[in-house]
Amino acid sequence: MATRIHRASKTRSNRPGWSVTFSHPRRSDARGRPGLKVRRGLGTTDAGEADRLVEQLNTLLADESWWSIERRADAERQFHQIVVAAFFDGIEAGKFSSKDRRESIIPLPTPADGYARVMLLGSTGAGKTTLLRHLIGSDHKRDRFPATSTAKTTTADIEIVTAPGPFEAVITFMTEHQVRCAVDECLEEACASVIRGRDDAGIAGALLEHREQRFRLSYILGAWRQEAPNQTADNQFDMDFEFEDAASEADALSDDEIVAGGEIVNNNSRLQRYVDRIREIATAAERQVAAERGDYQGLDNANKRQDWLEGFTDQLYESQDFPQLSLDIIDAVEERFASVTAGAFERGASDWPTLWYYEEKDRDNFLRQVRWFTSNHGQQFGRLLTPLVDGIRVRGPFDPSTSELQDSDRKLVLVDGEGLGHSAREATSVSTRVTERFSEADMILLVDNAQSPMQAAPLELLRSTGASGHGHKLAVAFTHFDQVQGDNLSSYADKRGHVHASIGNAMAGLRDSLGAPVTEILQEQLSSNDFYLGGLNRATGDIPGGFRKSIRDLLDRMQRSVYPIELGDAAPTYNVIRLELVLRDAADGFKTPWRERIRKEHWARVKALCRRIANRWDNDEYNDLRPRADLIRELQTGISRWLENPAGWSREPADAEESQAVINVIRQRVYNRIHTLAEARLITDHLSGWMIAFAFSGTGSSYRRAERMAQIYDAAAPSITSAMDTLSQQFLDEVIQIVREAVEESGGSVEGAGVRGSTAVA
Repeated sequence: MATRIHRASKTRSNRPGWSVTFSHPRRSDARGRPGLKVRRGLGTTDAGEADRLVEQLNTLLADESWWSIERRADAERQFHQIVVAAFFDGIEAGKFSSKDRRESIIPLPTPADGYARVMLLGSTGAGKTTLLRHLIGSDHKRDRFPATSTAKTTTADIEIVTAPGPFEAVITFMTEHQVRCAVDECLEEACASVIRGRDDAGIAGALLEHREQRFRLSYILGAWRQEAPNQTADNQFDMDFEFEDAASEADALSDDEIVAGGEIVNNNSRLQRYVDRIREIATAAERQVAAERGDYQGLDNANKRQDWLEGFTDQLYESQDFPQLSLDIIDAVEERFASVTAGAFERGASDWPTLWYYEEKDRDNFLRQVRWFTSNHGQQFGRLLTPLVDGIRVRGPFDPSTSELQDSDRKLVLVDGEGLGHSAREATSVSTRVTERFSEADMILLVDNAQSPMQAAPLELLRSTGASGHGHKLAVAFTHFDQVQGDNLSSYADKRGHVHASIGNAMAGLRDSLGAPVTEILQEQLSSNDFYLGGLNRATGDIPGGFRKSIRDLLDRMQRSVYPIELGDAAPTYNVIRLELVLRDAADGFKTPWRERIRKEHWARVKALCRRIANRWDNDEYNDLRPRADLIRELQTGISRWLENPAGWSREPADAEESQAVINVIRQRVYNRIHTLAEARLITDHLSGWMIAFAFSGTGSSYRRAERMAQIYDAAAPSITSAMDTLSQQFLDEVIQIVREAVEESGGSVEGAGVRGSTAVA
């Protein structure tokens, strides 16, 4: 195959002056293949100067000896700094840790400082962010922080530190590569919408909202055919479906927060141009693919249509227009950062913003600026940066708005993250983004809807916290309690008893997987740490007094969670041979469902998962496809049950509470290590396999991808049998070593065959 020739060209874009566009030989596109289309500003309006800089860049591109980060110093002596930055910035070594960067600017206080860390978790729409507003004194209309919605709203962790002094915020963003990949995926779907015969609105919808619903270009670029603010109130059709007393946050927006009519007109025009270009790009690619595979609409079965669409996607990237449009959208996205004039941005090697820091004494001014990064208000579409945010940390005097709930001695760190999902499909396991933070929390607050309590997602959270030894941190807040109704529920006590009964029902459903001791602990914990809340959509002062008292009790319980549990000196002894049976079931319990799932899942979802792992994004999951979380779930659940039955104790525990406290510490230590093991065995050790799986294209590619993924899973968690090979023995040894270390660190011991000497099970 002939070597690809890389050439740069002078272009005009939304940037001032001239820009340069080129395919980078050392940066990968959304498919993980070298040749990412890059555009950088040249910092000049002079055409001759731009030509000179482009020629220098072409010298770099023509000679592969320059294509290494080690040659940057040499290049700086020979080429202009703009040229050097354009080429080398994107291939610099090192990975930006947004969490560490936030920590370096606003450190999270610890229990040693008297602070309790509380994680708020619950199903999407359960009301956890609405509850958080009351805890920090955020008015629904005036403050609107954090943003709320019945749909997915919180897609990044929001960490709030209550402390005296000025208000501070540090906000970190998705990397440029992650944004580019998300834009490319939106473009892929929009182009596929053309093939499926969608109208302009359907094409725009695919472009403006990512399939995963975590990345929404409509927030940044504007909604499709968005109306000016003064037009919305005149829409009689919408008014026909509104209640007269419906609470609205629209009244709170000041003129400087609303996207004006002229800006909306410009946004609409730009989106129409994008849709027109998408039609042209998709039509051209369709002709190319149809010449080889026939017309898409004429295909008679799903497998042929699937292969056709995969070939169509590959053809999109072969064109020059597809990456060009992607670059134009990225430029438009980056422009939105310039609309934020307060605070200070920090930028990375490629000049992409990595974080924003802001300090302000006035609360209203502070929240007005922070809202550009957190809001979901429709009248601000076209200027919001919310979808680009990957983490928010704020610190300041965030107190409840009513004096009866305030306490000057209260010290809290409140963490609100993405919802757990609605359905059983989304609740097969809890995301590692959540479970990796269990050990940092003093309280794990499940926020659940009292109208339909303890559905699939809350149950999975209970299972995960119990198996991992964090069950003693649990509390539950039932929201919408004022809306619990029924002919048999005439009093508060009746309603409370009805909702509370869901806890017992949940425990009955978890008993088989967790075992009786753990479920009894969970039930006792939740029965004494349950809170019933209603009217949270109102201002705090307008909530009935009984519910305000419940909020006060919850706040007090949060503060008390900082005190650790006292442990005795009893230490357990375990026999390792019995653990091998558990690990056999765990490995099979992980692989068997996945073998079926990867063959039945939509090919685009499976490929999206492979893309994230192959490109080493920060997350190793796609929506509800969570292989690492599933492996952790099976291993930890099995090990938790095994830990429940020690072969003996150094002394007999005083009671069940003492024995469970000791065993829970071991569970927690195992859980932390299992996260690391699962990442290594499933992701890091098989990165090349994930890259191969992602790269498959053409006829039968989905089957080849599924087969490659099955091979990865088999190698990551090999079967434990009487005829184990070296890989199986290594897996067994690694897990046993993790358990051994966790037990010994807790003062216990593990007997039986040692590592490399395990007795295989039949």
